Amino acid sequence: MIRTVLMLTFWGLTAPLAALIGFSWTLITGDIRLLYRMFNWGAFAGVRLTAVRVETVGLDKLDPARAYIFMSNHVSNLDPPIQIPLIPRRTSVMVKKELFKTPILGRAMRMASLVPVDRGNRDAGIEAVRTAKAVVEQGISMTIYVEGHRSFDGKLLPFKKGPFYLAMECGVPVVPVTITGTHYAMPKGRFSIKPGMVKVIFHPAIEPTEFVDREHLMEKVRAVIESGLPEEYRQSALTTKDTKVHEGNPQVLPS
Repeated sequence: MIRTVLMLTFWGLTAPLAALIGFSWTLITGDIRLLYRMFNWGAFAGVRLTAVRVETVGLDKLDPARAYIFMSNHVSNLDPPIQIPLIPRRTSVMVKKELFKTPILGRAMRMASLVPVDRGNRDAGIEAVRTAKAVVEQGISMTIYVEGHRSFDGKLLPFKKGPFYLAMECGVPVVPVTITGTHYAMPKGRFSIKPGMVKVIFHPAIEPTEFVDREHLMEKVRAVIESGLPEEYRQSALTTKDTKVHEGNPQVLPS
C-alpha cells in the first residue's frame, strides 16, 4: 500500500509542474515533444519508486525512424506507464473517452493526438479506428491493448477486431508486445503494489501485407504474444493438429 501511495504522490506532485512547463512550451512553439517526454519520464519514474524493475527484450531491433502499431496484452494498471515510455518514438494510445473530460489531463491527451474510444458503442469504435488511422498516417505510432481491458488471471482474453482492421488499412508493421510480471506486481482488482521484475518483450515486426485478411493477422499476433507468456498462462486456441500456418502465405489449411 505504501508503494502505491508513494507512486501516486510522486505523480501528483510532478504532473502539475510538467503541465505548467510543458503546456507553456507547447502553446508557444506548437511542439508537443517536450510535454510528451516529461509525462513519460514522470510515469516511468513513478513506477520505479515502487521497487518494480523492468527488463526489455527486442527493443533494440526497432527502427526509431519508423511508425509501428504495437499490440500488447494487458493485465495491470502498471502496463501503460511502463510500456509507453519504452517506445523509441512518439506513440498514441486509445483511451476511454471519459478521461478527455478531466481538466489538464484531457487537454494534454488531445494535444498528444490520443484517440478517445467508447467501449460500449460499436459505431463509436469504428470512428475511433478512423481517428487512429489518421494519427498513424501522420507518422505517429499506435499502442493498443488488443484485449480491450485487463485480464484477471494473466491469460489472454479474446482480441478486439478493430486494431487488425486498422493494421490492414494502414499497412504499417505490427509489433506484438508481451508484458509479464505486472500481473504479480499489481493485478486487476488490487490497489497495492508488490516489488518485482517486469519483462517487456518486443517481438519481431509483422507486415500486415503478408496476410490474406485481418483474421489470419490476428491469429498470428495472438500466437506471438502468447509465446512470451509464462507457460502456465498459455492457452493456444489453435493446435498444430487442426491448423497449419505457412509463413510465406499465411492461411488456414486443413490437416
